[in-house]
Amino acid sequence: MTPPDPALVARDVRRALDEDVGAGDVTADLLPADAHASARLLTRDAAVLCGRDWAQACFLHFDPQARIRWQAREGERVAAGSVLCQIEGTARALVSAERTALNFLQTLSATATTTAAFVDAVRGTHARILDTRKTIPGLRLAQKYAVRAGGGHNHRIGLFDAVLIKENHIAAAGSISAAIARARALHPGLLVETEVENFPELREALAAGADRIMLDEFELQELGRAVAETAGRVPLEVSGSVSLERVRAIAETGVDFISIGALTKHVRAIDLSMRIDIADRPA
Repeated sequence: MTPPDPALVARDVRRALDEDVGAGDVTADLLPADAHASARLLTRDAAVLCGRDWAQACFLHFDPQARIRWQAREGERVAAGSVLCQIEGTARALVSAERTALNFLQTLSATATTTAAFVDAVRGTHARILDTRKTIPGLRLAQKYAVRAGGGHNHRIGLFDAVLIKENHIAAAGSISAAIARARALHPGLLVETEVENFPELREALAAGADRIMLDEFELQELGRAVAETAGRVPLEVSGSVSLERVRAIAETGVDFISIGALTKHVRAIDLSMRIDIADRPA
């Protein structure tokens, strides 16, 4: 997969370390300045590994000479109990970077792992799994990268790169047709997607020339009917009430996309830990 933008990683790490370390790690001051150490990063959970660049940047921030050897690739599935990484560097650097590095790894691996579970569930169908904008503030691009690491696909990045017409936009514009026409006039180069809640709205969106139609809270039998009625003229996306138990049945209706906010907002952090050995101890 395409590596993350180094500038993005640097910004995320700088902001996180400013928050955690501030003017300095006063507890790390208890360690001798010249003490060296080795450490192992472990996972207690089976997971899809994601966030290596962020974690590595945390350690290198404190010790640019640190040696970091990863035991698993980005996007690789790892078993519970696996050693993810071995690090050698100054003891102070390792303990100061530990929490922030693990925070990135546990969160991004959680998003990748959750995504992989949904991707596995729809494997062999036509549907693709999409994320949403329901991300942790400040970590959207990182979490969307993690979705790709888990085999999913990204929806729009923000409010600037695609038009997504929802219930409130339709109410303000007066109709789906009026909203789509206005979007075309103002942003001719962008994808225009509209949400629909029933079949009259679906037909209106088709007639108005939407690029993609989001079927919001449709029942399973209604999804199959919508696929048949649309007949491939416009890609269909499902949104709302998508669970891991239900996603396969949704995909088998023939829809093109399934967007799932849970990929980024309901994740449970992967249980990680770091074990450290001090190489140089004071006499």
